[in-house]
Amino acid sequence: MGYKSDIEIAQEAVLRPIDEIAVEAGLDLNDLEHYGKYKAKVSLDALKGEPRGKGKLVLVTAITPTPAGEGKTTTSVGLADALRRIGKRSTIALREPSMGPVFGIKGGAAGGGYSQVVPMEDINLHFTGDFHAIGAANNLLAAMIDNHIIKGNVLGIDPRQITWKRAVDMNDRQLRFIVNGLGGRANGVPREDGFEITVASEVMAVFCLATSLSDLKERLGRIVIGYTYEGKPVTCSDVKAEGAMTALLKDALKPNLVQTLEGTPAYVHGGPFANIAHGCNSILATRMGLHYADYLITEAGFGADLGAEKFIDIKCRTAGLAPDAIVLVATVRALKMHGGVARKDLKGENLDALKAGIPNLTQHVSNVVEVFKRPVVVAINRFPDDTEAELELVREECDKLGVRVTLSEVWGKGGAGGIELAEEVVRLCDLPNKEELGFVYDMDTTIEEKIEAIAKRIYRADGVDFVGPAVRQLRQLKEHGFGDLPVCIAKTQYSFSDDPQKLGVPKDFRISVRNLKVSMGAGFIVALTGDVMTMPGLPAVPSAEKIDVDENGLISGLF
Repeated sequence: MGYKSDIEIAQEAVLRPIDEIAVEAGLDLNDLEHYGKYKAKVSLDALKGEPRGKGKLVLVTAITPTPAGEGKTTTSVGLADALRRIGKRSTIALREPSMGPVFGIKGGAAGGGYSQVVPMEDINLHFTGDFHAIGAANNLLAAMIDNHIIKGNVLGIDPRQITWKRAVDMNDRQLRFIVNGLGGRANGVPREDGFEITVASEVMAVFCLATSLSDLKERLGRIVIGYTYEGKPVTCSDVKAEGAMTALLKDALKPNLVQTLEGTPAYVHGGPFANIAHGCNSILATRMGLHYADYLITEAGFGADLGAEKFIDIKCRTAGLAPDAIVLVATVRALKMHGGVARKDLKGENLDALKAGIPNLTQHVSNVVEVFKRPVVVAINRFPDDTEAELELVREECDKLGVRVTLSEVWGKGGAGGIELAEEVVRLCDLPNKEELGFVYDMDTTIEEKIEAIAKRIYRADGVDFVGPAVRQLRQLKEHGFGDLPVCIAKTQYSFSDDPQKLGVPKDFRISVRNLKVSMGAGFIVALTGDVMTMPGLPAVPSAEKIDVDENGLISGLF
């Protein structure tokens, strides 16, 4: 049996005018700034006044990702649609896709099947220009730093200690390490430099964590761009760049309103990766949804060890949020991969492999329940070749933890395939006497203690080793008074450990921190572990090879 591609399904959909979607969302049409018929930005004035909804917050996260797929965004979209089908006022808040993986390994990131946000081609490509604005602001700061140095360097910035990199929204390994300023004094001061993908830029993190335009400007001003010859930190405000950067970002900061295939309002805004940043959509988009809806569905990046941990320890701390319920997405296929089965051998019932892989799911479940103190439901994104015996085995193992398993068939059925999940989410949100939200670490602990708490409590590592430059950087961060910040661990998404080859539930391992950097504007310390990079490369066969457009402008090949 053949299936339509995601883009074919999206292109066949009849979209509703964005004004109609805004009315569904409870917005005043005067707060809309239209980007064509089906997209709009929403003025921050819409957040003024008393909330108009119950504002139940639901976080969707997932098991450790595998090439077999989990369907976290698809489940998020389908859940929002399903809640509408059972009479609840729901809205969804998602991250914007980065063009790097769209043209690299993923081919698109707007949900899938009959649970998508649309117009999917726009969302996956240029959308409303937010990422371009973020990249421009990032590179404006880089240009002003180097210009300051060539024009006298009154701040005494040491070119060897500049930590600010340039950014581009594309996977391009060639730009990881570069030397610039060559060709004589007229072309600048020669120095080592590099690029990050735009979603890894601190400007992206600042953008997503800012609570207002003035907060955005203040955060940008606090960005540490490097150090003087005397070892003192230099900030963005020292080079007088924050005002111009804010001017570039002022329109981008307004959340983007689109719709699902079923017409559910959707805010798609901001897009950091959870393996190299904090992995959550913007606080402003989340607040917009909570302000008007009864249920706001949002997602965090990659597995719960990355996205959910950072959602709780960074975003919730910053914004004063607490999810009322958490959805943990899994697939039988992915669990069998965690149990040692190769991707090519996933078809056919294999209870032994499934049982070997289920501990990955149960460790995520226990983290949510025991560490974060949140009620959770497991959503099994069902595939046609999943057997009843396999599904029952997952149910049995989760029953031991007191957690319900629901089947999600939203890929093929849209909201109708998520009714069971929606009903369980409503039940969890209405539970009385919930515990206070649990954080992984206390803020008054040291940098080492915070990182160790995440490693031991979430990853179940034996401990943490600070290696190479991280030893000196740790001392430097403490000397400059940055030790009271939360931590954001950059780690492979494919394992609880920092080794992507260790699937399932690794044992007897330690986490190696090789670099530490302060993101003062974002308000956290970034710890780079293992071999994780802030500029990915393209795979052997990039998705870009399959993407095309005909003479009528119809795009094909996007997932």
